[in-house]
Amino acid sequence: MTTPPTPLLIDTDVLIDYLRGKQEAVDYVDNLTAPLFLSVITVAELYAGVRDGAERTKLDAFINAFSTVPLDREIGVTGGLYRRDYGKSHGTGLADALIAATARLHSLTLVTLNKKHFPMLTSIIVPY
Repeated sequence: MTTPPTPLLIDTDVLIDYLRGKQEAVDYVDNLTAPLFLSVITVAELYAGVRDGAERTKLDAFINAFSTVPLDREIGVTGGLYRRDYGKSHGTGLADALIAATARLHSLTLVTLNKKHFPMLTSIIVPY
């Protein structure tokens, strides 16, 4: 019996590279077979930099290809504690702490380019 692939939570930095057409990111994301998730924090970060018009339309379609994990009280509490515990030592900001909490509490493997901000996680992929 084959084990299904572990669901992945894709971090903002990987998606920005993908949307900018960085070949390593495009090849990596396009070849994934695991279920793919985004934190609502990542969605907000992507929309914070989008221009209205064609760029926003493209981002809307792109985001719709993923399942989005909303924030809840448990993620808020865990993320706040991660920020408290790792903010000074590892540069973990609140957004990354909430993304880490989302990954941990939903049993998702985080795909990120910045492993340093996520010392609280053991299930991380740095794709390129």
